[in-house]
Amino acid sequence: MRPMGWIRQAHRWLGIAFTAIVLINMVAFSVSEPPAWLYLSPLAPLFLMVASGLAMFAQPYLAKRRAAGGAR
Repeated sequence: MRPMGWIRQAHRWLGIAFTAIVLINMVAFSVSEPPAWLYLSPLAPLFLMVASGLAMFAQPYLAKRRAAGGAR
């Protein structure tokens, strides 16, 4: 697997987990008033997705800088 391949794979699985947690929240809110921890539970995978998304976004720019010989 490529060096950043594991970040991309983790980002995909985090997206699946985030979607599942949001769906669980929707069901829980339609049934009754859920506890606060359930309301805040989508934030954990969301923050991890932001971090992995920013890492994937920066990857091509960092590779160009390394190929050009470092910082200018």
